[in-house]
Amino acid sequence: MQSNPFVMLIQVIGNLYLFIVLLRMVLQLTRADFYNPISQGVVKATSPFIIPLRKIIPSIGRLDTASLVLALIVQLLTLLLINFAHGVNAQPVQYFIATVVGVLYHLLDLYFWAMLISVILSWVAPGANHPGAMLVAQITAPLYSACQRVIPPLGGLDLSPIFIFLAISFSKQALAFYGFG
Repeated sequence: MQSNPFVMLIQVIGNLYLFIVLLRMVLQLTRADFYNPISQGVVKATSPFIIPLRKIIPSIGRLDTASLVLALIVQLLTLLLINFAHGVNAQPVQYFIATVVGVLYHLLDLYFWAMLISVILSWVAPGANHPGAMLVAQITAPLYSACQRVIPPLGGLDLSPIFIFLAISFSKQALAFYGFG
């Protein structure tokens, strides 16, 4: 199968913007620092589309449903453009499933990378004051606390990242059944 640079460009741009939209949703869900420069950049990159959506789609608790809907739209458009470039025509149900599974897969990817960065930072620069390090700590804190309720740290050794990585990997493998991964 030959590689199509147009398809690669669609995937890179679509996945990058999807990552930014999902990051905004996660930042709001975890109540991360809104005044962090990285948070401000994410808000500026997504506001042109989210502000109009918020007028018709209200939030549900802490979940920013406008960001979730935008993530689904971005994933669907990416799939449609890729299929159009390949000359593939799928059924609406297939697009729906692929869109939902794709957003979940990319959300798991976001958490995977946040966890990896968190673990590396805990070795290299514990307690770093960099805006990126603080944001990663705020994003991963709910995962750590949920896992530590089940498996408390053993002395100075925290095993929760291992179990979180296993849960993320297992979930990604389950989603790979639908063609992602």
